[in-house]
Amino acid sequence: MSEYGAPSVLALREVSPPKISDDAVLVRVRASTVSSGDARVRAANFPGGFSLIARLIFGWRRPKQPVLGVDVAGVIEAVGRDVRDFRVGDEVFGMCGTRMGAHAELCALSTKGCIAKKPAELTFEQAAALTFGGTTALDFFRRAKLARGERLLVNGASGSVGVAAIQLAKSAGAHVTAVCSARNFELVRILGADATIDYNTRDFADGSEQWDLVMDTVGNAPYPRAKRALADGGRLLLVLATLGDLFTAPWYSLTSPHRVIAGPVEERREYGETLAKLAREGRIRAVIDEEFSLERIAEAHALVDTGRKRGNVVVRVS
Repeated sequence: MSEYGAPSVLALREVSPPKISDDAVLVRVRASTVSSGDARVRAANFPGGFSLIARLIFGWRRPKQPVLGVDVAGVIEAVGRDVRDFRVGDEVFGMCGTRMGAHAELCALSTKGCIAKKPAELTFEQAAALTFGGTTALDFFRRAKLARGERLLVNGASGSVGVAAIQLAKSAGAHVTAVCSARNFELVRILGADATIDYNTRDFADGSEQWDLVMDTVGNAPYPRAKRALADGGRLLLVLATLGDLFTAPWYSLTSPHRVIAGPVEERREYGETLAKLAREGRIRAVIDEEFSLERIAEAHALVDTGRKRGNVVVRVS
């Protein structure tokens, strides 16, 4: 990608292999995903208030990093001199973070971030599909101190973060209400949702029901709207927050009976290990809408742009 724009700006080309630091590994990529974050960076369509900051990070007139892709699953080809827990030939999955680079044959992956050995029970495609949503949900639940028996509502329950949040919350013993379109009710129920709300027919924030936690993965439930859906002591988890949300979150947390949690997700090593463990135990599964070859990356982005993907859109890299 040499410019921002529609999916058509994406094209395959030869680039130099990435260099790895002493604490990183070089991965031969087998699978990745196209997340909503990838699509936003490609289009320079950043959350409200973040345009200036994001362009300073990702590139002002054109992308600094021409290779997108945050999730990666593949086989280690080389290790940095300080790496002790991984060896050449290990099958791994993890996240590249803002460095990106997973939509390529080779990708550098830090061993200080989210990385784990791939469970034998998972294909590379399934492992890649667990990472972005699973890591995001785990980090927000850690900050919110989700407890057994609490009531959680997930707004945008059929997306990559939503499908992971349902399963992780159920694994933690929570009661989960999923907000999505009626066509996705069967999916979220299979994943463990205890109740469903069709956003086309009911506003979950109408004040008729309250939850201990509300997780907004869509970006349309800031505190002024969501507060009616929160019980006293409730927490609002703004996965897709504007710059204004980041500034007002501490104020609302201090002046209301609720707590607002927003901000970047930490890519912790423990998150990858947790996802691997839960996958081996059969307590979390990957949800894949469609798989594309790397040559069809523009089509994958076009699907994500519709806003109607179920779970994850996977890219196979051979």
